[in-house]
Amino acid sequence: MTATLLATKRVEKPWGRRRLWPGFADPAPDAPPIGEVWFQTPRADAPELLIKYLFTSERLSVQVHPNDEQARVRGHARGKDECWVILAAEPDARIALGTLAPMTDAQLRAASEDGSIVDKLDWKRVQAGDFYYSSAGTIHAIGAGITLVETQQNVDLTYRLYDYGSDRELHLDDAVAVSKAEPFVAPPMPGKMSDDRTILCEGPKFVLERWPGGDRRISLPEGKPGWLTPLTGAGAVGGVAFKAGECVLVEGDEELTAETGSDLLFAYPGATRL
Repeated sequence: MTATLLATKRVEKPWGRRRLWPGFADPAPDAPPIGEVWFQTPRADAPELLIKYLFTSERLSVQVHPNDEQARVRGHARGKDECWVILAAEPDARIALGTLAPMTDAQLRAASEDGSIVDKLDWKRVQAGDFYYSSAGTIHAIGAGITLVETQQNVDLTYRLYDYGSDRELHLDDAVAVSKAEPFVAPPMPGKMSDDRTILCEGPKFVLERWPGGDRRISLPEGKPGWLTPLTGAGAVGGVAFKAGECVLVEGDEELTAETGSDLLFAYPGATRL
C-alpha cells in the first residue's frame, strides 16, 4: 500500500510553448519552449502506462503507432494506444484522426510523399473538455494551440508519415505497414456512474476515469498500479500531498481526499473498470 509522487521530465520541443498550464513553471525567456511534461516512476522496469502533458504552438507530425504484436516483433514491450483530454484550445484548434476515406497502402504512401496526406485527414475541431481515444494504427496529428493530457501505453515508438518538410526522419515503410488508413470511429464512452465517476474509456489497454473533489477510497488489486493526475485543485492520497501539475502513482488500498473544485484523472491498466 503506497503512494508515490512522480518525478517530472520537461521535454523541449520546437513546437512547444513558453506559456504552459497552471501548476507548471514557464520556461525562461531565453530558454527553448517546452512541448511535453512526462511523469516518471522510480522503478527500474518500465510501467505499463505513461502520463504526459502536451503544449503545442505548431502542428505535430502526421504519425501512427503499432499495436502490441507489431511492436514486439521489433523488440518492444508493447504497442501504443493513447488518449487525450483537452484542457485548453485556441478557437480553431484541431486534431486529425483517421482519413476522410479509405486509402490503399500505395495511396497512403504517395500522399505522404507529396504532402497531400494533410488534406486527406479528418481534422476535428477541439475545445476544452473534449476526449479522444486513438488506438494503435490510427493515423493522427495534433494541431497547434492545444493543451492536453495524454494517457498512453508506455513505449516511445512513433512512425512518422509526414512532417511538413522538416528534416526529421520519416518511417514510411513501417508507418504504412501498421496504419489503418480509414475513417476514425470513436469507441463508446461509458459516461457518468452513480458514484460520481465519469468513465472516459474502458479498455482495451487501460481505463481512464475522471473524478470531482471529495473523499473516496482507492482499492487496486495487487500488481495493478493507478496514476492519479490532478488537473485542478489539491489533496492527499495515502499520506502524500498533491496539487495540479503533479501525478501520484497509487498501489494497493489508499484513502483519497481532494478539495472541493478539484478535477482528477485516474488511469490504470486493463480492459474493465474496477
